[in-house]
This record gives sequence, structure tokens and C-alpha cells, in this order.
Amino acid sequence: MKIFKFGGASVKDAKSIKNVANILQSEGTESTLVVISAMGKITNAFEDVIEAYYNKTSELPEKLGAIDDFHKNIMHDLFDKEDAIYKEIDILLGELSWFLARNTSQRYNYVYDQIICFGELFSTKIVSAYLTKIGLNNNWFDVRNYIKTDSNYRDAQVDWQLTQELITSKVEATKLNITQGFIAANDTENTTTLGREGSDYTAGIFAYCLNAESVTIWKDVSGVLNADPRVFSDTTLLEQISYEEAIEMAFYGASVIHPKTLQPLERKEIPLLVRSFINPKETGTKVSKGTRLVPSIPCFIVKKNQILISISALDFSFMVENNISFIFKKLHDYQLKVNLIQNSAISFSVCIDDKFNNFEAFYKELKTTFKIEVLKEVDLFTVRHFDEQAVASIEAKGNSLLTQVNKETMQIVLASN
Repeated sequence: MKIFKFGGASVKDAKSIKNVANILQSEGTESTLVVISAMGKITNAFEDVIEAYYNKTSELPEKLGAIDDFHKNIMHDLFDKEDAIYKEIDILLGELSWFLARNTSQRYNYVYDQIICFGELFSTKIVSAYLTKIGLNNNWFDVRNYIKTDSNYRDAQVDWQLTQELITSKVEATKLNITQGFIAANDTENTTTLGREGSDYTAGIFAYCLNAESVTIWKDVSGVLNADPRVFSDTTLLEQISYEEAIEMAFYGASVIHPKTLQPLERKEIPLLVRSFINPKETGTKVSKGTRLVPSIPCFIVKKNQILISISALDFSFMVENNISFIFKKLHDYQLKVNLIQNSAISFSVCIDDKFNNFEAFYKELKTTFKIEVLKEVDLFTVRHFDEQAVASIEAKGNSLLTQVNKETMQIVLASN
């Protein structure tokens, strides 16, 4: 079985959806499972809805209306007015309105997951209906009945045994299947999510459980490049990457491949292909067992909007195991992702992501015990397989605040320009 994943950029409008249909026709639709994300920037739009709802602002109806209009405008270019898809989308909108009216929970992460999932439900319903309309019969299903997780909302952990049983017994492996990425459900049937950009992970889960032939992630780039073309003007396509190297790159923040995606594929040696939906005839990048990197060149990874923290004891005593372990526990408690660590005798520095907006609470607690220096909105550059020229090109981009080097990797924190 083949697993395809199409992200938001590949289904952002009617023309893009027609392109997805063309790709499926060209690649073949038998024994294929397609994972689809929310359309375009709709996840961001739903996050605005969540903020308006949670904070009880007057903007909520307007933001909901904008999402409705966005999808209906795409549908007008794909369907006739009497087509059943309009009723299906209205039913989903009714389910969303019912939740907004009846919910009593004040837990932000729970509320987030119950609302954000509608982006994927809308997109897959529309794509499935369009494929049916042009003669590509397909089986749409709700992924929440297949992938089961714990109740760690916004970053749920998969119950692999139950998920394996459900997928193996319920997926019709000979057909063209359409389902959602990113979302899942817990044992009480509440929606959970697998982390931002988790649609890649969804594809990996299905591939593992179905012993798939391959997973193909369709992107708006020609494959995995050695650097982000939005940051670097000169980039090179990586034709082959080993699982080990791809996991290293994902760990440091390479955005093309989700960090969780690769582990289940590596365990069963299922190749991951990254191909262009703009130029689908190109071969793209293959991640598989084999040569570590082809071509063997420096690879650049950038993480923007980081927070650099330097922590030291108020009495200038050594930063040793007991206080470092305390700091790490608090970083974990506040869900702050650590991307770089460096310590000296009297100070301990970390570069972190604050994707859950918990930093201020973390800072408030720790400043009573430690001296903390904070620099916000810094950029973290990671260079795999660095050489002198690669390092010089990064240092030329700004004021270096911290540098760390090991055998394969150099990390440099720069003040944002």
C-alpha cells in the first residue's frame, strides 16, 4: 500500500485540489491511503477562532464567517449548487457551533483540540467529494476512529497497540482512502492532536500499521533541500538521506520532515519520499536505509523566535546536578522545548521554543531562586556537516551570542536583525 500526504499548501484553493486529483490519477489510486491537512492557512484561522472564543471577544462570529466563506468559495469552483457536499459542510459547521454553545471546559488545550480539528474535516470532505465527482471513487473516513491516543491535548501520545488493531481491521487496503492528518481521539472519544505539523506523523502511523510500500509527502519544494530557500539564496536538493541523518535533521528543527514521522518508518524500513506537487514528475528526495547523505554537503537549519536564557545561582555557587535537574524539571513542567544547552561553572544557558506561551510563568517561578538573563526573538542556526565556509556564512548574518560545536554539528545563536 502507498501512503500519500498532502499539506495545506497543496489544497489551498480549487486549482490546487484539481492538481491533487491529477497527481492521484497519474500515480494510480488502487491500494492508496491519502492523508490531507487543513486547507491553506486555515489552521491559523481556527487558532484565531479559538482565541476569540476562549477570551469571549465580539470577533468570534466574524472569524467563523471568514472560515465558512473561505471553504464555500473553493466549493463554488468545484461543485454544482445542488451537490451534497454543501449539506455535509453545513453539518460540520453545526457540530462546531454546538460545541461552542455547549462547552463548559476552561482547559485551553482541550478546547483547542475540539475546535482545530474542523480544518482537517472540512478539507478532506471537500477533496473526497471532488474526487468522487470526477469519477475517482474513494473511501472517506474519520481518522479519530482509527488513531487512538492518551489525553495529552495538543501533543498526544499514540496508543500503538489499539491503533494497530483498529487500522489493520478497518482500513480497506485495496481502495483509495481519504482521511485527516494531525488529529486523533482518546478513549472517551474526545479529539486530540499529534502536535503542530503532525499530518506527516499520521502518514507514518498508517504506513507502520499497514506495512506500507512507501510514504510520499507532497510539498511545494522539489524535495529536501540543504537549507531553507526563504533564508538562504543558494540551496541544493538532497537526493538521498539515511534515516539516522534525517532524524538528526528533524531533531534540530528541519521543517520538511516532522520529528515523530521517521521513527515508525525506520523500524520497518519503509522509504519516505519527499516530492513536489508543483513538478510531480521530479523524483525528489528519498529517506531510507543506505547512504547517509547524497550529495555530502553542509546542511543548514534555522529556528527563529527563540528565547536564550542564562541562569546562575544568586550566591554565585556552582551550577551542578541538583539545580540543573530542578531547572530541567521546570522546563518540562512548562512545556518549553530545549534546542541548545551550554553550561559553565556558574551559569547554565538554554535556547528554547515557547510554543505554548508558558515562558512568563516559568520565568516568574525561577527568578525567586536564580538570577536569569533573557534575550527574546533570537535565531538559532544549526549546521550539520559544517566546514569553514558554512560557518563563516552564518556568522556574517549577525551578532553571535553563543556557539556550540561537536563532531558533526555546529549551533550558533544570533541576535535577530
